[in-house]
Amino acid sequence: MDTLFIVLGVVLVLLIAGGGALLAPRVRRRGRAAPPSRAPGEVGTTTAAPPSTQAPPAGAATPPAEVAAPPPVTESPAAAVPALEKPPPSAGRMVRLRSRLARSQGAVGAALLSLLSSGKLDDQTWDEIEEILITADMGAAPAAHLVERLRTEVKVVGTTDLTEVKSLLRADLLEQVGEEFDRTLHTAPHGDRPSVLLVVGVNGTGKTTTCGKLARVLIGDGCSVLLGAADTFRAAAADQLETWANRVGATVVRADREGADPASVAFEAVSAGTLRGVDSVIVDTAGRLHTKAGLMDELGKIKRVIEKHATVDEVLLVLDATTGQNGLRQARVFAEVVDITGIVLTKLDGTAKGGIVIAVQRELGVPVKLVGLGEGPDDLAPFEPQTFVDALVG
Repeated sequence: MDTLFIVLGVVLVLLIAGGGALLAPRVRRRGRAAPPSRAPGEVGTTTAAPPSTQAPPAGAATPPAEVAAPPPVTESPAAAVPALEKPPPSAGRMVRLRSRLARSQGAVGAALLSLLSSGKLDDQTWDEIEEILITADMGAAPAAHLVERLRTEVKVVGTTDLTEVKSLLRADLLEQVGEEFDRTLHTAPHGDRPSVLLVVGVNGTGKTTTCGKLARVLIGDGCSVLLGAADTFRAAAADQLETWANRVGATVVRADREGADPASVAFEAVSAGTLRGVDSVIVDTAGRLHTKAGLMDELGKIKRVIEKHATVDEVLLVLDATTGQNGLRQARVFAEVVDITGIVLTKLDGTAKGGIVIAVQRELGVPVKLVGLGEGPDDLAPFEPQTFVDALVG
């Protein structure tokens, strides 16, 4: 019995010793013991281990790089604001553009001089001269009057010399064009109120473009300008005006929605021009079809509304010089609605016939004040009768 207890004791000792040997490697594999826990609320600091100078073994994951402070943000330079254009003054523009006028009117002058220099001024020749003038859109009555007068003068002087006949023709044309007309563009402000220029005309005559070019003319002469976009039926018209205005530093007043009341926009433009102290306000109107009475009545309303706040100094009718007699019909209808003070003939450098200048002035009794002689921004020029006739005769 004692022997049995001794054997059991030895076995128990061996088991305890073997268990301790088995547990020792596991403790070593676990590494160091965890640091004692901190008391609740205690703030501790963590010290980063120094970086290893040895390269990581092949295949091992690359440790994340240290997060550096972001580099300072360098603001990109603001986009350079384009320099405002400085339009040339209006004085002498038509002289500078005379070659363009001569290209379109030279054929008429050449035909006239060919007949006059033939040395045979019989009835048939004079009839042909009259026909040339009529086809140049002068109109039948003005052409007949000019030919009759020139024919009498040539007979009185008793000459067929080309230089003398050409001088007589030039003098007669100047009389027909009308040197006595006052072609002044009234743009001077009235005390603290700006001058107002109302621009009217049908679609396709270049009316909105004329407003932009007119702004350049006035700014080139040292005036400040505000543009009123009262053509509220075409959003593109207001955008077009803003493009013109941005080039020369003018301001545009436009509606916040398409189809707004044009008279209201015109009134706001004049009011804004008064508050800002500008010299001139140019109001662009819708390209109304002259056959629609309602739209024409609206044009009259625009003028009446403006006149409650300021004086309308100019009502400029824009006509396409290439439309000939159709342009005269348009002019008649507009003249019945508003008092036209001046004509702007566009596209006079193209296929237009110069006689339209004489015809439209005779029809309305108002002068041509401006002419468009090209597609460039500074191709709108004050009309000069002598330069025009010189280009026509050659």
